[in-house]
Amino acid sequence: MHKKTACYFISKKTIVEKLIKKRPLLTSAYLSDNMLLNRIYQSRGITSTKELEHILQNLYRPQQLANIEQAIELLINVFDKQSRIIIVGDFDADGATSTSLAIIALKQLGFEKVDYLIPDRFSQGYGLSIAVAEMALLKGVDLVLTVDNGVSSLEGVELLKQHGIKVLITDHHLPPETLPNADAIINPNLPFCTFPSKSLAGVGVIFYVMMALRAKMRERNYFANKAEPNFAELLDLVALGTVADVVPLDRNNRILVYQGLQRIRSGHCRAGIKALAEVGKRELSTLQAVDLGFSIAPRLNAAGRLENMSLGVELLICENMETARQLAFELDSLNQTRKEFEQEMKTEALAICAKLPSLTQSGQAHGIVLYQPDWHQGVIGILASRIKDQFNRPVIVFAQESEDSEYLKGSARSISGVHMRDLLEHIDMQYPELIEKFGGHAMAAGLTIHQSKLELFKQLLDQTINEIVEPEQLQGVIYTDGELSIQEFNLANAELIRNSGPWGQNFPEPCFEGEFTLLQQKLVAGKHLKLMLQSDSGQLLDAIWFNIDLRYFPDLSAKKARMVYKLDINEFRGNKALQLKVEYLNYL
Repeated sequence: MHKKTACYFISKKTIVEKLIKKRPLLTSAYLSDNMLLNRIYQSRGITSTKELEHILQNLYRPQQLANIEQAIELLINVFDKQSRIIIVGDFDADGATSTSLAIIALKQLGFEKVDYLIPDRFSQGYGLSIAVAEMALLKGVDLVLTVDNGVSSLEGVELLKQHGIKVLITDHHLPPETLPNADAIINPNLPFCTFPSKSLAGVGVIFYVMMALRAKMRERNYFANKAEPNFAELLDLVALGTVADVVPLDRNNRILVYQGLQRIRSGHCRAGIKALAEVGKRELSTLQAVDLGFSIAPRLNAAGRLENMSLGVELLICENMETARQLAFELDSLNQTRKEFEQEMKTEALAICAKLPSLTQSGQAHGIVLYQPDWHQGVIGILASRIKDQFNRPVIVFAQESEDSEYLKGSARSISGVHMRDLLEHIDMQYPELIEKFGGHAMAAGLTIHQSKLELFKQLLDQTINEIVEPEQLQGVIYTDGELSIQEFNLANAELIRNSGPWGQNFPEPCFEGEFTLLQQKLVAGKHLKLMLQSDSGQLLDAIWFNIDLRYFPDLSAKKARMVYKLDINEFRGNKALQLKVEYLNYL
């Protein structure tokens, strides 16, 4: 992607002002002696303290997954014959952790012929495509095991079946109406699967399959002459992949993430995770779910975005700390390059958005579709997410499939109340020749179209969104846990909240709202805003707002602001102090 030097001016009118609302209390249960934490849990729908017990015994059982017996028999047969398994993963962090977990677990169980393939994002695309199936055939394979993909791979599976290859699919993406002709499919989102949690990430699904396989091997006395592997050692990978894929942290996923974080904090984790924490300047002993999502996962994802995720898999399966550090350094360098691409593309995207009048006309539903011929395909998902956050509109960003291709690959991100995959399916049913292929979730999806159909697609997306979206949904709402009293602004509450997670998708980290007098605004490191605040009660508070938009902040003429913030801990030279971490600020 070539560099550009053009500057763009974006009108303030293109910024969607957020509506701040207090979360309602959904239960009246007594959940904590701390009244602040009690109401936080109540507003997240917790009905019993049992839901807050993050012990492994509370996990749902693997036997509750549909088709699990068929899947285990396939793997047992491979083990008995020591046949060749090839694991086909995905090129994101969930795919990398899923692939790594499968490799490690199978080898610990005694499988001798285990190999893996990660599709190339740019030449092969997502999933078990025909091209990937052909690669597996060339390597020589008896069983193809997919992780974090496969439920939509009809053609790739069919090719393998024609050659007599067994196929076991493990996935968590929403399935199409017609399922692949695999020997077994494990996916909690299959219509007939009664597994209680539909929110497992790909790494969670394969973890469950490996637990079921170990249980069956134990039952059949396979461990009579060797030690049974301890799969709790794999929970660091489960935690990382689950947080990275931004799946809802329901009760089951909170247990998986909590247990994984406990292992990471104690230092009992993969060398690759330790190395990624080092390059991200994160302390293992205090690592939080947010660190997995915003520091470790982006560096791991950089491999799949700019090169090939095999680099990430090699990092996660390696056991030598020096090798892990070298690979982590490579990933960190790739991540810096990704950030540069992202910033350049975002500048161009905002310039395009500034010319869209419907973004500033209240009451008009509007989806944003963006495309530039030189945009990097590996970064369009992040760009779509950034633009969605800024304008609170469903966003689809396209890039060329390849230099010689006439097709565009799109990455979609959606807003609350707009199910992106269902939206694409609705368009596809009405105009079956428009979209070549699509798949994904409610909030994120991918698709491919011919470049000649881009303008038609824009019109139909707008039309469809206008049919289903109410104008108020486009306002953009930030939900908070209300205002804090003067007694609640303290370091003890900040530490209590930090230790009461894990927080994440659908179980959000507590944030609060309030009006403050601005005593000082100071730019730090050229991109962060350091604030000295005074509350209405006269209390002085330090605050920090990371990665501000320099076009609008700081405004030294402003003396008051309404803020949404989190209670945070500033640790410096062994000392701890309370600080507010700003999430949103509106000058008054």
